Amino acid sequence: MSDLEGFGFVLPHWLYWGWLAVMPLLMMAWDRWAIRRGEKRLEHFPVMGEVQADEDPVIHEHFEGNRLTRAIDWISEKSGVFVAFWTINAVCFYFFEVVMRYLFNMPTIWVHEASYLLLGMQYMLAGAYALLHGAHVRVDVVYNKLPERGRVGMDIFTSVFFFTFAFALTATSWTFFHDSWEMHEVTMETWGIQHWPVKGMMLLGSILLLLAGFSKFLKDIMLYIRLGREAQA
Repeated sequence: MSDLEGFGFVLPHWLYWGWLAVMPLLMMAWDRWAIRRGEKRLEHFPVMGEVQADEDPVIHEHFEGNRLTRAIDWISEKSGVFVAFWTINAVCFYFFEVVMRYLFNMPTIWVHEASYLLLGMQYMLAGAYALLHGAHVRVDVVYNKLPERGRVGMDIFTSVFFFTFAFALTATSWTFFHDSWEMHEVTMETWGIQHWPVKGMMLLGSILLLLAGFSKFLKDIMLYIRLGREAQA
């Protein structure tokens, strides 16, 4: 007899992880199909990065760098779109919980846990996308008063602090993931889902953030040199 018997419908662990892996790919394929059909693109929603890009002349210039930076930026862009579609699942999960709780008096034991794990992984994986679009928090008191080349130079200088944080986050995430994998860690709630995939997403998110930072660092150096040459011309 299963320990979960009598709790009503309980989402199987394999279905939860499998759906999170496949569902965004299906939505992205649908989006691509819609573009070919001339319909409105699903990705066209206002994001924080787009607003900030209009305010920052350096970001607004859309400097792409070389092939390496374009490849990394493509990964960062797609990873953000991928996890954005996860939000739909959280809405559906909580809708199911409300219906079961208030209409059938059968509250679930998995919806809340499934949703906060989902949003936690989404938060970690979206870091690279946010960095690509300039959506991370930045103190602009001095930054906005600098000329365009000065802003790029400031970005290059402060990258030291970024990489210190990113490397520390990656190393710590690896330790968390390795320990969780070794002990076959599961959550403490009744649902008891595996916890190591969550730690794995933390590691993956930190690696993506590190790559996005490396791409930005290379582009800043190339842009700094180009602006210097233009100033001397």
